[in-house]
Amino acid sequence: MGPLVTTPAHSPARAGALGVDTPSPHPDDKLVVRAVTKTFTGRRKDPVHALADVDLHVDSGELVCLLGASGCGKSTLLSIIGGLETATDGEVRIEGELVVGPGADRGMVFQGYSLFPWLSVARNVGFGLDVARWTKARRKERVAELLGIMGLTEFAGALPGELSGGMKQRVAIARALAPEPDVLLLDEPFGALDAQTKRAMQDFLLTVWRRTRTTILMVTHDIEEAIYLSQRIYVLAPRPGRVTAEITVPFGANRGPAVKRDPRFLDLRDELSELLSIT
Repeated sequence: MGPLVTTPAHSPARAGALGVDTPSPHPDDKLVVRAVTKTFTGRRKDPVHALADVDLHVDSGELVCLLGASGCGKSTLLSIIGGLETATDGEVRIEGELVVGPGADRGMVFQGYSLFPWLSVARNVGFGLDVARWTKARRKERVAELLGIMGLTEFAGALPGELSGGMKQRVAIARALAPEPDVLLLDEPFGALDAQTKRAMQDFLLTVWRRTRTTILMVTHDIEEAIYLSQRIYVLAPRPGRVTAEITVPFGANRGPAVKRDPRFLDLRDELSELLSIT
């Protein structure tokens, strides 16, 4: 059980070196979620308790995964962080600033591609920059930079309907990165892709992350995906959603498919499977 580090779901502490707890917040925290609770109420139904006292943090430049089964509140939590939902209690802060709604400091990518079908790839990528009133020259430079990073330069004039699923998701990620957000939020971004394209997109995301050093929080229910991509994993249990474990992944940023044969990868996969089966 070497790489597994578990912190109490309601504790504000974070795991430090040699298992010593040190208080949060930490100077490197880019995103902090404190005691977030979400209850949905309706006129004819009993209240639905979606989240209960969720605490987590993401350091600057980290790639962290939220892992849990369907119905554990992962997407609800991401929507609260993105400002699309309001927490019943608790708070979310980006760079110390309280989140009160959507903002340019957060980019979001969903499982669906959410592209404008009538706009070219380049215009989809630059859409947020138009809204933010970037100058034409600066916008053109930023779009060209991202198309290059995403390997989409030759498709700049194509419409989304002319692209494969993986390429559409690259465009969606590029559009989310265009305004240079502090945090990129990914909600099951590869869930709709076939297995081969999904593996390719996972490697692609790692490449983009290493090149841009963007702070990323990603929701997934795929255990191997979480281990392969992230530096840390938060495990969420359902009814209501709560953090039951915080896990440090024992691999560096430069990883490839061979890491999936590493005994530590296999051990961690088994540990996570067990955790999810008992939550």
